[in-house]
Amino acid sequence: MHPIPPPISDILEFARWAPSGDNTQPWRFEVIDDHHLVVHAFDTRDHCVYDLDGHPSQIAHGALLETLAIAASAHGLRAEFRRRPGSPDTHPGYLVDLIPDSALTTDPLLPHIRQRSVQRRPMRTTPLTASQKQALQDAVGKFYTVRWFENGPQRWRLAKLMFDNAKLRLTLPEAYPVHRDIIEWNASFSEDKVPDQALGLDTMTLKLMRWVMASWQRVDFFNTYLAGHLTPRIEMDLLPGLFCAAHFAILASKAPETIEDYVAAGRAVQRFWLTATSLGLQLQPEMTPLIFGRYVREGRAFSRLPGGMETAANLGDRLSRLLQNYAVGQAVFLGRIGNGRSAASRSLRQSVGRLMRAG
Repeated sequence: MHPIPPPISDILEFARWAPSGDNTQPWRFEVIDDHHLVVHAFDTRDHCVYDLDGHPSQIAHGALLETLAIAASAHGLRAEFRRRPGSPDTHPGYLVDLIPDSALTTDPLLPHIRQRSVQRRPMRTTPLTASQKQALQDAVGKFYTVRWFENGPQRWRLAKLMFDNAKLRLTLPEAYPVHRDIIEWNASFSEDKVPDQALGLDTMTLKLMRWVMASWQRVDFFNTYLAGHLTPRIEMDLLPGLFCAAHFAILASKAPETIEDYVAAGRAVQRFWLTATSLGLQLQPEMTPLIFGRYVREGRAFSRLPGGMETAANLGDRLSRLLQNYAVGQAVFLGRIGNGRSAASRSLRQSVGRLMRAG
């Protein structure tokens, strides 16, 4: 592979830290010349029940492009993006032009790109300040609204929603291979998976979980006869859902429809997350209720689990009531946020070299 010319090498070194579902990193880079490159994106809809129509991956693509633009600003380059004509929805290509702009200053979010991570453990319940919430609202821009769930009863309702949603998530046979393949066991860090130490589980639960997840037969037996999903749900969903400053929803002014809509949402989400990091806040996504809810709204079966669709419909109804004046289809991101220590274990990223693709 030929050496990557500066400053593209530096820009890609930052861009590779963009977030993606389960650390899938659904993109590869191709450098054309000093001011042009191609992002060869893809999605995981063919094997991941959570990547409905590739929309979660498309949000990740947007986060990548926003990160790339932030990194380019440090070199006085304005990044402009357009979708490669004829590229399929499952593998959209993005043409990137890096245009010199003497009026451009370095984006203040640049130093926080590598810091940003997921915190799955409980946080402090110290409320966010008005200035913090305003900064986060400003970060997503005028086409998105942040809805907060921050008092005790609201946090309880969201925590209980996530706890009940986790039962569905952990008992779906279609989700088992996804969970099996994305966890790196006995690890604090992982370049292309989620290390088990970052899951938010205690040592004994992790040991049992590793043994159980060796086969679907074990998972099904433990879930059916021994409530094997109960302790993980308490540790990963209920307690973290209660112990945080707030849950939040990022809502688009209109429900996204096109790939471009989801990419734009991803750019807003990344600016929100980086701004939270700059404020010393920790964050965890809570996306699966949105995904299962859309399966239900569109009448699309997603599992052979008896009662799975009914459970998802109930969860979707509860979320709709929580969002009040907003249609649930306008929600592009859910999460929880708060003050606390940075995650001691986290997903890393593949090197730029491994993410390069030949022309």
